[in-house]
Amino acid sequence: MEDKELALWAAKGREMAFRELLGRYERPLFSLVYRMVRDRTLAEDLAQEAFIRAFNAISTYKPRYKFSSWIFKIANNHTIDYLRKRKLDTVSIDGSPHARNPEEEAQTRLVVESNEEPPDRYVESKELGGQIEEAIGRLRPEYRAAVLLRHVEGYTYEEIADIMDLPLGTVKTYLHRARAELKALLAHVDS
Repeated sequence: MEDKELALWAAKGREMAFRELLGRYERPLFSLVYRMVRDRTLAEDLAQEAFIRAFNAISTYKPRYKFSSWIFKIANNHTIDYLRKRKLDTVSIDGSPHARNPEEEAQTRLVVESNEEPPDRYVESKELGGQIEEAIGRLRPEYRAAVLLRHVEGYTYEEIADIMDLPLGTVKTYLHRARAELKALLAHVDS
């Protein structure tokens, strides 16, 4: 059954439909929130609160829109509100440490270990990843969310506009300014 149909059933009080949606979006939603706050316990709390908000507002969902955009919008707005209040400034572009299953992790380690990349180049790329992660963490929450939704989650500009409840031009501006800030922040790292 499609998300839209499940959402309509959930709006009619069918708990199993909402449970199915929860099962489909629990991991991706947690992953997005975790990347924004970089604290597992906090991310779990914020994601759970976002699902509660979604459940309480399920009757406001309009099926002409993608359900994923609707629920990500709720989670994104809730997390940004929290970040504004708390001024947290860390983010992980690698996502949640729990976003992959153990088999995938083992395969990843095998690929890295069998990769012909010299160890020093591997260390350099990990350091660069850490520098990028730190730079993203220094962005305004709105810019950070736009960058994560575009470059980590792979959403289109239009989908980001829906999720963030912003005009398309504003999303493009946020991404342009975020990239410029990242470039400046990373230029200082090289010097």
